[in-house]
Amino acid sequence: MLTASKLEKIIELEDSLRSQYQDQLDAKSAEIELGIKKQQEQQVVIEKQLAQLTTISAEGTANKRTEQLNRELTHRCEKLEDEVATQKKRIKGLQKDLAEDRAEIKALKQYDAAAMKKNLDASKKKLAEKTTANEMLQKSSSKAKAENVKLQQKLQQKVSELEARLAVLEPEEDKEDVKEDVKEESAAA
Repeated sequence: MLTASKLEKIIELEDSLRSQYQDQLDAKSAEIELGIKKQQEQQVVIEKQLAQLTTISAEGTANKRTEQLNRELTHRCEKLEDEVATQKKRIKGLQKDLAEDRAEIKALKQYDAAAMKKNLDASKKKLAEKTTANEMLQKSSSKAKAENVKLQQKLQQKVSELEARLAVLEPEEDKEDVKEDVKEESAAA
């Protein structure tokens, strides 16, 4: 029984201590509960902030990735622009070469062997025709000159004959003229 009496004493002591310190215990319990509530609220705030940080971190990572992609794309664009400029220069050079080649081909086509032979044959035919025509003109010119010479000779003969006749006729006329001159002089005197 000793233990039961001791037990009763301990319970009484506990009750007395409880009555003395109940207000303090209640205050401490309330404080503890308040602290637990604050801790739970802070835990909720921390979890919200952690979620926000995770979101922000993910967004930051996405932003960093986007910025990285943006830099890479900008760099690629610059490279492509340089390549386009190089290609444009190359195209201009090729166009210039093409124009030169076309001019050279045009010049070479002017000296086309088949066309030149054809032109040569045509020129030979024309030359032969002109030579024939020239020979005919020469012959007709020679004939005309010969006829002209004959005509001139005939004319010379006719002129000589006429001069001879005139010479024969003139002395008779001179005699008549002298008679007329004498008559005029005598009439004037």
